[in-house]
Amino acid sequence: MKIAASIRAAALCTAVALVPVTTSALAQVDGRASPEFAALFATYQRIKASYVEPVEDDVLIRGAIDGMLAALDPHSAYIDGASLQRLNTMIDGNYQGLGISVQGEDGAVKVVSPFRGSPADQAGIKAGDYITHIDGQLIFGLELDEAVAQMRGPAGSDIELTIFRPGREDSFEVVVTRGLIELEPVTWELLEGDVGHISINEFSADVGADVRDAVRELEDQSSAGLAGLVLDMRRNPGGSLDEAVALSDLFLDGGQIVSQRGRSRRDTVAFDAETVYRGDVAEGVPIVVLIDEGSASASEIVAGALQDHRRALVMGERSFGKGSVQTLLPLTRDTALKLTTARYYTPSGRSVQEGGIAPDIRVPQLSDPDAERRQRLALRESDLRGHLVGEIEAEDESLMRDTLDDPRFQLTAAELEEMGVEDFQLDYAVRTLRRTGGTNIAARR
Repeated sequence: MKIAASIRAAALCTAVALVPVTTSALAQVDGRASPEFAALFATYQRIKASYVEPVEDDVLIRGAIDGMLAALDPHSAYIDGASLQRLNTMIDGNYQGLGISVQGEDGAVKVVSPFRGSPADQAGIKAGDYITHIDGQLIFGLELDEAVAQMRGPAGSDIELTIFRPGREDSFEVVVTRGLIELEPVTWELLEGDVGHISINEFSADVGADVRDAVRELEDQSSAGLAGLVLDMRRNPGGSLDEAVALSDLFLDGGQIVSQRGRSRRDTVAFDAETVYRGDVAEGVPIVVLIDEGSASASEIVAGALQDHRRALVMGERSFGKGSVQTLLPLTRDTALKLTTARYYTPSGRSVQEGGIAPDIRVPQLSDPDAERRQRLALRESDLRGHLVGEIEAEDESLMRDTLDDPRFQLTAAELEEMGVEDFQLDYAVRTLRRTGGTNIAARR
């Protein structure tokens, strides 16, 4: 899963650094080593002796480490000072900048998700966009940390981003005014008809407790009790496994939530309901879970658990499909490995890897004129170079969205705007809940 637990947390797994860090240590490699390791040492010696310019050991060793991890999967990585600082900043949830989550992809900077209400979100930047230039300067091939450092800056200052959006022929420029970013993992509102809308933006610390408080607050605000609840996990890239379990446990009164299976006994474990919270905090209240192609990892755990137990109806688009667990393994005081150590499975035994969570009802985002084109070109786990292959082969049809015309989803973005509908997926979920009369629609699937 995306690491969202603090690097400062105690009781992290330990690991032995197998890669030597000095020339003298490398010199100890002899004929007793494996042929592969001997080839690595021979390559090192050739580079040191014959490369056109002198090369420092730390450059070669870092390159060897990055190369080993890149050969595994897209989510394993070596984390050093700059990356750790960026990770801790995101965990603290306060910084000055644009308010977007980005990742490197073959030398490009891709937007994973703009945080709701952030300067980037207000400027119209969307998940799946690629940032190609900053203030007119090409950043393709730049180290991700360096690109992120350029995007951060004092609140109130402007930055011009050049955006390439899949589905559009030409790139375009967006001027964003940096702000003070205070991440809010959970927000909520009571909508017309006593339907509660809870947005879970990421799975950082205390998300389970925050959602529990949100449900109680919504119940107090409602006139005659909640008629329905929308758990909105669209564009949520994931986070803490513990918080995904806690959130699922809020709405389940028994059974398994998720299991993970790795090579070691330590990495093979099942998580059950009734271990964090007792009972269903919203017992009898029908629930709709909203997901899309940006919902990954922890979001998929929650959606899969509530779907398998028929506690919630899942709507939206098929999720990202990240069904692997990453563990933070310290190497030194300021370096660590983020290493994939297990796959996870929903209560029914489904592997989320590659296939993701398929919604019970596919609801396109008709209020976004670019949504259809972005859906056709959306990047998911199965598209990432070197991704883990799912253990259970999925039929091709299950990985393709339904292309048949649905009479329910024929309105255009302009028509919806005239009707005052800014978010069609949310509007459809709310209208569905209002029609249920308080019955559990998921149980009737």
